[in-house]
Amino acid sequence: RSKLHNDRCRVSSPKRADMATITIKILFFASAREAAGGIASANLELDADGADTQVLRAKLAAQYPKLAPLVQDEENLTLALNEEYVDMGEVKTLSSGDTVALIPPISGG
Repeated sequence: RSKLHNDRCRVSSPKRADMATITIKILFFASAREAAGGIASANLELDADGADTQVLRAKLAAQYPKLAPLVQDEENLTLALNEEYVDMGEVKTLSSGDTVALIPPISGG
């Protein structure tokens, strides 16, 4: 009986270890750095399945609430993936080891 019970448990319970993750390096600049608490960079883990710049924006907004208004509005924050700008409205797939820079609008005169 206990073997049957163990087999049932094994089949019915999903294992977290099966979920692959990727690690992305985030670079914070200007007001994005201030909103993230003054940090210049951080490593962020995402589920490998479906990891893209849209998912990244949502994860950053959840992890850094003061950054949320910036990161959720593409007009207020540009992403650069591996030193290449991500166009507004474009969603790029992310891979482990990628570097994403958060670049707020530059003001000046």
